[in-house]
Parts: sequence; structure tokens; C-alpha cells
Amino acid sequence: MAKIISNGYKFSGCNHGFACNKFDNLSPVMIKMPVFSNSGSNLTLRSSAAGDFFGRRVALGGQERRVGTQAGAASDAKMSISIGKSLRWWEKGLQPNMKEITGAEDLVESLLKAGDKLVVVDFFSPGCGGCKALHPKLCQLAEMNPDVQFLQVNYEEHKSMCYSLNVHVLPFFRFYRGAEGRLCSFSCTNATIKKFKDALAKHKPDRCSLGPPKGLEEKELVALGANRDLSFVYNPKPEHQEKEVTPPPPLPAVAASSSGSPSLPLPLPLPLPLKSTLESKQDNQDKTLVSSRR
Repeated sequence: MAKIISNGYKFSGCNHGFACNKFDNLSPVMIKMPVFSNSGSNLTLRSSAAGDFFGRRVALGGQERRVGTQAGAASDAKMSISIGKSLRWWEKGLQPNMKEITGAEDLVESLLKAGDKLVVVDFFSPGCGGCKALHPKLCQLAEMNPDVQFLQVNYEEHKSMCYSLNVHVLPFFRFYRGAEGRLCSFSCTNATIKKFKDALAKHKPDRCSLGPPKGLEEKELVALGANRDLSFVYNPKPEHQEKEVTPPPPLPAVAASSSGSPSLPLPLPLPLPLKSTLESKQDNQDKTLVSSRR
């Protein structure tokens, strides 16, 4: 026979069912069973050999009840945190220099804010097996090169933007730096990771870029601005480069005469007559002399 006392409710039972009034040859026993309640109280089962129940209702003090409540709340919070930490594969192993792009405007601003840094734009898709296999190595390379900025573009979330940027193969990478703009673009997988490492080693050395960072090319910005699916507005800057007017060549200096007034330019010499003309004149003179002597 056992008696259950919890929260002011009393239940009695025996081997033949509930509401049994006679209890014989019962050995003393105490059983504590946890109760799943907000108060954190316990059920206490007590019996005696004489058949009298000496168990009383368990009354937890304010401090004990408070501790039980806090423990329950902490367990619930821990459970919610563990559920929230279920990261997707492209969110695992991210480094401080890796950032996921949220839109076209974010991509343009991130490239401009990078300054002279080398920027690697990674186009990936959650359903791409090659992208998933390559992601851990990219995180390792980002950790080894903290001065390089890695930008991640989710193809599934920004498909229209990728179309405007002529990205149709995954995984796909583009390298940018300062005023030089786009340096190279290529596609590689886990098997051809050497292509990525070679490009990183080639363009990583610090170089002084003359002028403001360029970012995306002009035709790419125009394509993004013309895309109606994107909330990106591009206003091309007017070109104020005026054509240089070459000054006319200076006039030749006129020699001044002795009187101080500039003299007129000398006339050019007349061309000499041809040899045939001179000979013809000489012949005519000879003929004239011969006729006069006669």
C-alpha cells in the first residue's frame, strides 16, 4: 500500500485497486518520483507497517521552488539555443573576413569600401555539391589570408542578380582590387583548387592603386540598374572631360627695320626659267645678229 501526496491532493491505492481501507503487513517505504510541472515539486510516497499514513504534503520553500523554476527555465533556454545553432553548411567555419551579400547594393558598396584590399566574390548554391565540398578549404584560405575580403553570393537567393552579372556556372569566383577593378574570373572545384590558389598568390601582394576603387564594371552596373527584379538604382556620373583645344602655332617674328618700324616680308625669288626656254632665246638672238650683218 502506498500513499501519494502532491500539491494538496491525496491518492491511496493497494494491490487490488484504489480506495482500499485496510492495510496489513506493510513495510515502511518511501519513494520519490519526479513530477513534470512548473513548480518543480516532487511526489512523496510513504507507508507504515501499522497501516497509518504518516506522510504529509511536501511544501517546498520559496527558495527551493524558485530554484526549481529557474532550472526549468534554464533547460528550456538551453534547448532553444541548441535548436537555433543548427547552421547550414555555407554558414559553418566562417571567418571574420567572410561576409554573405544581401543584395546588389550591398555587393557594390562592399567592393567600394574594400579600398586597395583584394576581394574574392564567391558565387555558390546550397544544392551544389562542388560548392559544399569546396567550402571548408575556402574557410581555411580565408583564415590564412586575413587581409583578403571574401564575399559570398547565394545563387538561389540572388538568381536575377547573377544573371545580370553573367554568372551561369557554379562554383564561380571573381577577383577585384581597388582602381584596377576586376582582375580575373574563373570556375573551379575541389579537384582544381590549385587554380584558386595560384590566382590568390598572383594578386595578393600589396599594390598601390592610383585612384578610387572601381568595383564592378560600367556595363555590369548598367545591367543591374536595368534589372526590374532588383531594387538597385544606378545613376552614371556625367563625364566632364573637355576636349583639349590645341593653341594655333605662333606666327613667325617679323624683323624690325633700322627705323624701328617693322619691315614688310621680303618677296620670294622668282623661279628660274627652264633650260629649254633659255636655249630658245639664245637661238633667236643668234638668228637676229646673222640677219643684221647681211
